[in-house]
Amino acid sequence: MTLTFLQRKPDSGLGNIRSSPSDPSRNIDWVLMTTLAALATIGCFVVYSASRTKQDDPFLYVTRQVVFLIGAVIAMVVVMAIDYEMLRERARFFYGVTIMMLVLVNIAGTVSGGARLSFDLGPLKLQPAEFAKATVLLALAAYLAEERSDEVSYPRFLGGLIMVGVPSALIIIQPDLGSASVMVAMAMGVLLVAGAKPKYIALITLMSVATVIAAVISGIVNRYQLRRIEAFFNQDSSDDTLRDFIYQPRNAVRAIATGGLTGKGWLEGPLTNAKNDIPVQWADFPFSAIGEQFGLLGCAVVLGLFTIMLLRIWRIAHLSKDMFGTYLCAGVFTMILWQVFQNVAMTLGIMPVTGLPMPFISYGGSSLVTFFTLLGLVQNVHMRRYR
Repeated sequence: MTLTFLQRKPDSGLGNIRSSPSDPSRNIDWVLMTTLAALATIGCFVVYSASRTKQDDPFLYVTRQVVFLIGAVIAMVVVMAIDYEMLRERARFFYGVTIMMLVLVNIAGTVSGGARLSFDLGPLKLQPAEFAKATVLLALAAYLAEERSDEVSYPRFLGGLIMVGVPSALIIIQPDLGSASVMVAMAMGVLLVAGAKPKYIALITLMSVATVIAAVISGIVNRYQLRRIEAFFNQDSSDDTLRDFIYQPRNAVRAIATGGLTGKGWLEGPLTNAKNDIPVQWADFPFSAIGEQFGLLGCAVVLGLFTIMLLRIWRIAHLSKDMFGTYLCAGVFTMILWQVFQNVAMTLGIMPVTGLPMPFISYGGSSLVTFFTLLGLVQNVHMRRYR
């Protein structure tokens, strides 16, 4: 008599030994996925601890963050399921839609803090500048991958510069200097990997600085943002007109400093619990909440997770089967690195306050969906590296 379990064929699905090693479902980078899950979970706890005393409903923002997180996971899974070569073929379409959305938000967007950053859709606010990070990267990577050489030609460089420059200019007009700086950092990262000469990178740097100066002189950059920059260079000022701009970042630094090595404990941070000491802490200064409650060790854990994430993205860039995939990974790597640096640096008072969220940690649906989508692109490259 033959045992039936010996006759049973393996089921199909993830990890099936009958599947080809090139099957995308067998090539998910689970280290990267685990790191992403850890950061997103920490983000929910940080949003709750930093917002619970500021609203009548202590669960208002964390509930929304969880909903955003579910939507972000769905977006990532969809991106992972579609072969990135198909996304490459539609890159121009996505880019065109992005330009249209950026033009529309400058015309009919909701004004908040003197800037038109988003469309108000009732309980949700759609911020095109966030989604532009993914679509412009996709378009730039596809454009540069058309040229098969070890060095970017000058005409190709200028084309890429214009491709990034148009949405960046529309974002500056909003004005949103923080998001514009992420676009420029992304372009530099991709162009460097593509083999752009140092003088080309110097050119894009000078043009970016000149654009910001022109925006300031022309009055596009509003007085509120200029006061933020002025406050950064006068952090010890007693000027009453700068007091509100200095107060928030100063308390953010205090929160981290008083957290010490191990912190004051979960939900025990006085500055984090106070109603007005660090306004909008759950979106702009989540790192200060981590520092006060979990101390230097907590900050080190978060930065360590980001380091692991960046190393995995760097590894996937090297494993990519083509330059298009490598350029995608390079852009995601640069954007995450720059945005984490900028958020931590403004919390520590060594960079001006720009309002850039910390990826996967800060409250915000547009940012969360965008960065999950970017990680979906990276996973896409890794899953199809053998094909």
